[in-house]
Amino acid sequence: MSATLSDARIVTPDGVHDGWLTIEDGRITHIGRGQAPRDGHDLGGRTVVPGFVDIHSHGGAGGSFPDGDPETAAEVAAFHLGHGSTTLVASLVTAAPGTLARAASVLADLCEQGLIAGVHFEGPYIARSRCGAHEPTLLRAPDVAEFRALVKAGRGHVRMLTIAPELPDALDVIREAAAEGVVAALGHSDATYEQTLDGIEAGATVATHLYNALPPLGHRAPGPVAALLQDERVTVELINDGVHVHPAMLRLAMDAAGADRTALITDAMAAAGMGDGRYPLGPMTVDVKDGVARLAEGGAIAGSTLTMDAAFRRTVREVGRSLVDAARMASLTPARVLGLDGETGSITVGRYADLVVLDEDLGVAGVMKRGAWVRRP
Repeated sequence: MSATLSDARIVTPDGVHDGWLTIEDGRITHIGRGQAPRDGHDLGGRTVVPGFVDIHSHGGAGGSFPDGDPETAAEVAAFHLGHGSTTLVASLVTAAPGTLARAASVLADLCEQGLIAGVHFEGPYIARSRCGAHEPTLLRAPDVAEFRALVKAGRGHVRMLTIAPELPDALDVIREAAAEGVVAALGHSDATYEQTLDGIEAGATVATHLYNALPPLGHRAPGPVAALLQDERVTVELINDGVHVHPAMLRLAMDAAGADRTALITDAMAAAGMGDGRYPLGPMTVDVKDGVARLAEGGAIAGSTLTMDAAFRRTVREVGRSLVDAARMASLTPARVLGLDGETGSITVGRYADLVVLDEDLGVAGVMKRGAWVRRP
């Protein structure tokens, strides 16, 4: 199949260009400026950005990945795809070993169908003092044998593990993750600056939702945030929903890490795309009021109701980043985290035609995945 998109404002890694692009067999084959050499789908000057890559999402549209139900998981993936997330990692929360293994096996099926791009274990190896919306009675010490069993249950589709590096045997599990090709992410942690550096040296390369569920920056005890921002080996996740992180702190992190080390995420839970009310998040119960999700007991923030298009829009409008940098943080950098930047994450010849068409308000007007319209503009 061949198609040309014309009269487009195309956001590539090196700038914004008025022109056209051609797609053949699901991949971008030509990118040109000015008038297209042949008739195509006229986008009327609308902006085209690479499909968003969300490496941290628990649910949406009323459903939740930790439920381990294949139909629900497919509905969640379809919801986020409609908001431009052409690549999506399904995140689980702390649960019993058997529950996690069963959910990972179900989600592996969806990976093999091309609906999601992998599985993320957020927990159970996290700090009780920073557990947030995770059930504290199910937390446990890092265990290499258990981790290997969870990876086996995921049948090659486990992409990420969030772990607190200060816990006993955490460094051994981080090394095992690296050996298995699983991204080790540091988060939900009370680690010191030095303990965080130990985690990075062991092989951790991502900061799970920077600032959130971590000690704050301190001028005498800098803590994990300073270590994660300073180390060039680490990509930092940021939740830009106007609730989790103040815009000033978003700018601080983006300035320190740069667009090449910043990944926008949603950390979305079941209430994304839904109204206020009560929702599950694994074994926990979450109340959503005015779009803000909090645990029914204790009131801790429990994920978000964010979608990637809204995160992208806020990054441009509220944080003041360019379209090029916002696209890098929403697409190319997280694709690189997953090792998929050779296939997706940018509008580049040879990459899959994973595209989002935006209107003048940066709202989603169209979505294409691998050259096929999911939502036609």
